[in-house]
Amino acid sequence: MSIKVKKIVKDINLDVLAGEEGLVNEIADQNVERPGLEFAGFYDFFQPGRVNLIGSKEISFLDKLDEEVAKTRVRYIFMQQPPCIICSKNVNLPQFFMDFGNEFKIPVLKSELRTTAISSKLYNYLQDSLAERQTIHGVLMDINGMGTLIMGKSGIGKSETALELIRRGHQLISDDRVDVFESEPGSLIGTAPKILERYIEIRGIGIVDVVRLFGAGAFRESKKIKLVVELEKWEDGKYYDRLGLETQTAKYFNTEIPKVVIPVLAGRNTALLVESAALNEKLKYFGINSAREFTDAVNSLARGEGDDE
Repeated sequence: MSIKVKKIVKDINLDVLAGEEGLVNEIADQNVERPGLEFAGFYDFFQPGRVNLIGSKEISFLDKLDEEVAKTRVRYIFMQQPPCIICSKNVNLPQFFMDFGNEFKIPVLKSELRTTAISSKLYNYLQDSLAERQTIHGVLMDINGMGTLIMGKSGIGKSETALELIRRGHQLISDDRVDVFESEPGSLIGTAPKILERYIEIRGIGIVDVVRLFGAGAFRESKKIKLVVELEKWEDGKYYDRLGLETQTAKYFNTEIPKVVIPVLAGRNTALLVESAALNEKLKYFGINSAREFTDAVNSLARGEGDDE
C-alpha cells in the first residue's frame, strides 16, 4: 500500500517550496522521520523511505552549524531519496534546501501548522492511508453513533433497509462495498470507495444519490464499526436466539466485533430491527444489558427472592 506525495499535499494542505517533479514519489512507510541526529552527523539509523519532518528544534540546531557542514549533512539526507521533506509553520529553511529539492527531485513542503500539530496530523493521516485494507460486501450505516455493518446474501434487502434507515435520520457510509482497515488494535474503520460515495443502489429504482434526496446530513465519509448485523432468510424450524444472551462476533484483522443475526421474513420491519439492534448494543457499551437483567430477575423469582406480592 502506498500513496503519492501529491495526494498528501492536497489532503493536508501543504505548500510546495521546491522539488515539484518529485510529487509523484511514493510514500509506503507509515512512520515520520525527525532528522535531528542526522543534522548532528549521525546517520546509522536513518530511514530513507519515511517522510521527513523538520521543526523549530531541528532548524535551530542546523543554524548553529557552519554553513558548509550544514549543507553536507542536509545533502546526505536528500541523497537518500526520502519521498518528501516537510517543515512546520515557523521554520524558515535555508535556500540550499530548495536547491537540493530541485536537484534530487525531492519535494520540499511547508505546513501552516506548528510542529506538534503537523506531526500528529501526519502520523494519523499516514496510519489511516497506508493501513492494510479489506473489502467487505455489505452496507455500513451510522445509527445514532453506532457504526453498523449490515451483511447478508445478495437480494436479502440490505440496501432497502439502509434506505429506510436514512429516511429515519441515520447516515450512510457505504453501500454494496465497504473498505475496512484497522486504525489501531481494536478499532476498525469503514469507508466507501470514492466512486461509490453518497450512492445507494435500489433494485427496481436504480442508483440513488442520498445527499440530493435526503440532504447533506444523510452521508458521512467514514465510521468506526461497532456492530455487525447479518440478515438471513427465515428458516422454519431453525433455532434463533430469543433472549439475546448468546454472544457472537465477527473478526476482521485482529479485531472482533459483536455480531447479531436477524432472520428476514415478509411483514417484519427489517430497518426497525436493525435500528433496535444497534441501539441495544449501544446500551451494552454503557453497561446496560437488558437480556441479562431480565434473566437475573427471572432466576431471582425462581429462587423465591422476588416480592411476595
